[in-house]
Amino acid sequence: MEYSGNGLFALFAFIPIILYLAILGFGIYFVIKVIKFINAKTISDRERNAKLDELIQVISKNKNDE
Repeated sequence: MEYSGNGLFALFAFIPIILYLAILGFGIYFVIKVIKFINAKTISDRERNAKLDELIQVISKNKNDE
């Protein structure tokens, strides 16, 4: 009977370690997802800025022609 009690105690001793590893894994996953999102947003912003520059040039050209 005491052996099963010690085994149960050992199981409870590993729970904080498992919890810590799960939180650490989630943290790493979250940081990677944020970095990927920021990289995609940067590319999207560059494309939008290039299109806005083209639009401004076309509008300026049309105003100068009139």
